[in-house]
Amino acid sequence: MYFRFAASFALFGVLAMALVEVGVAADTTGQEGYPDAPIRIIVGVTPGGAADLVARTVASELTNELHQTVYVENRPGATGAIACSLVVRSPHDGYTLLLASTATHGNGVYFSHEHSYDPFKDFVSIGGVAEFPLILGVNAKLPVKSVKDLIELARRKKGQLSFASAGPGSTPHLAGELFEIETNVKMLHVPYKGSGPAAADLAGGQVDMMFDGVPSLLPFVQSGKVRPIAALSAKRNRILPDIPTFTEAGYPAMVVSLWFGLMAPAGTPKPVVDRLNAALDKVLEMPAVRKKLEASGANIIAGTPDEFEAYIHDDYVRWGKVIQEARIPTGN
Repeated sequence: MYFRFAASFALFGVLAMALVEVGVAADTTGQEGYPDAPIRIIVGVTPGGAADLVARTVASELTNELHQTVYVENRPGATGAIACSLVVRSPHDGYTLLLASTATHGNGVYFSHEHSYDPFKDFVSIGGVAEFPLILGVNAKLPVKSVKDLIELARRKKGQLSFASAGPGSTPHLAGELFEIETNVKMLHVPYKGSGPAAADLAGGQVDMMFDGVPSLLPFVQSGKVRPIAALSAKRNRILPDIPTFTEAGYPAMVVSLWFGLMAPAGTPKPVVDRLNAALDKVLEMPAVRKKLEASGANIIAGTPDEFEAYIHDDYVRWGKVIQEARIPTGN
């Protein structure tokens, strides 16, 4: 009886090992065969604008690179929290991705009250895509032509000059707060529901100035209603190369961008993440893609998942310090 039991136990062990090996093989095969179904990129804003442009540009070429349809699905609302929650609840298999941004994983995290997820622990980085350096534009009737002129006027006006933003806690808002810290001036913040109406009121003279991306301000710059004063980038903006940077004006801390990248739910297999990162890097090296993004004022920020994660972390920490120093209420 002992030998029959031992033989049965041995047979059970062999079968168990075989089943494990089959499971491992199936799992490996599934990852090696990735992707074998359409992939969706969730964007937390409505169609149109920089985020949608980035997502659709990348999705179009990833479709060719991955030999599977990659499409964009817009899920706006709650400063990107709706989109983030959807991605976190999705299977962690690389078929549902998030277009992460300053709103979902940067300064916006401090102001969102809709989190049913951890913006960092619940996601894994795939890679950066692009950043849009901001510029400072003033209403054309404002009697300033340089950063120095603006600072002198702001000090004389003592809190009367106004700056518009895309909303409380937005990157344009915090850029204005950083300007106040760096130059020791006080201004009046006028928040709007988006960059569009803010830029329109800047052009109309309802507000004095605005820190925002080139796509929002360029039409009014071209019409002569907004005067660009300085670029918030390390180097001069390629769209408006005649505008000096804040660094040239003596304020090197005034380097601010809106950024975008791809993320997946935490737990997504590393081979899948690596496959997506490799495909994304190839797409961002394509001349047509670079030309399209750079024509809108963007800089490419391709790299490894770890590099993008470090980029996000640094941005998040930086704005936390600005929020604390400026004593900006977040409501959290």
